[in-house]
Amino acid sequence: MSLLQSWRWYGPNDPVTLIDIKQAGATDIVSALHQVPHGEVWTVEEIEQRKHIIEAAGLKWTVVESVPVHESIKTGAADCQKYLDNYNQTLRNLASSGLKIVCYNFMPVLDWTRTTLDYELTDGSRSLLMDWVDLAVFDIYLLKREGADRDYAANIAEQAELRFKGSTPEGLQLLKDNILMGVPTEGSTTIAQLHQSLAIYNELGPEGLRKNLLRFLDAIEETCNESGIKMTLHPDDPPYSILGLPRIATSKEDLLYIIENNRSVHNGICFCTGSLGAGVHNEDIAAILKAVGHRVYFAHLRNVTRVENNNFYESGHLKGDVDMYAVMKELVAINQQRTDPIPYRPDHGLQMLDDLHKITNPGYSAIGRLKGLAELRGLEYGLESSA
Repeated sequence: MSLLQSWRWYGPNDPVTLIDIKQAGATDIVSALHQVPHGEVWTVEEIEQRKHIIEAAGLKWTVVESVPVHESIKTGAADCQKYLDNYNQTLRNLASSGLKIVCYNFMPVLDWTRTTLDYELTDGSRSLLMDWVDLAVFDIYLLKREGADRDYAANIAEQAELRFKGSTPEGLQLLKDNILMGVPTEGSTTIAQLHQSLAIYNELGPEGLRKNLLRFLDAIEETCNESGIKMTLHPDDPPYSILGLPRIATSKEDLLYIIENNRSVHNGICFCTGSLGAGVHNEDIAAILKAVGHRVYFAHLRNVTRVENNNFYESGHLKGDVDMYAVMKELVAINQQRTDPIPYRPDHGLQMLDDLHKITNPGYSAIGRLKGLAELRGLEYGLESSA
């Protein structure tokens, strides 16, 4: 039994069409109703409409990514029960339409964060980059977070001061836009909103956030068990605390803690090799997969190359600091023990060839992901054929 080859599709406004995806060789779709505001119920009618569009193209909607967790749930705000009730109803509605795998994250305020969205590689393709000096420029001089300068090594803070002084207003605005960028089609966070959230999370801290994640999992457990839904938590990206915001899903230890403190089978992991691979503390990604593999129901496969000062950029799927051969070998072995195949998708992709001249969602251009899927497909085929 082979893994399911899937592809993230942002809906009818995605510049990558379902026909493009079908030609790339994917069979299954990862999608979400991004037009629904966070915290509101996804209706059966809206779910069925999206499902019909996908099936009409000869594909199958297999994974929901994401049903966003409202900030009130993450912070344990007074109105969180309303959003927990809405989340449960959305899960029931998804299950009634046959959707049983839901990806989500518990990152405060921001989703994945990069400082440059068009970093040019030596071959002319473009990638996503995290530069800690640029992050410090934003944190210290644009966000102006109290005590931010103390959160960076002295050499990073010094370089940030020089870079800020040498920056143009246009360059600083671009940096701000990149960091505050939301998921495509959902909109960005503002500086004012980020300051409001910082005050809350400073008081909450990582232990409070971890406690609220476990409360969330407890609150949806009955619904998941009744409907057969499996939740898959996406690791934090990058796997470090940034901008004073806590992170609680950054390592093998974090993931095991979450699994062991809610032992329901619905409590699963979306195993993202790029998010975990960006951390120098996560030396052996395949070993982490082996440790948590019994709860992995979905996988994001991409690679990163780490450079000085913990900076990293996203590289080709088979080229980087993640040993993708070892990861795929372990994932194939886990999949052979299942009755239902594990879906994976080529996560992100270099902007390359004709896509360099198109407007694309950062990380989600067509050709780079097509190349990634082809490489991953070949790697899986080789492993299965030689077993």
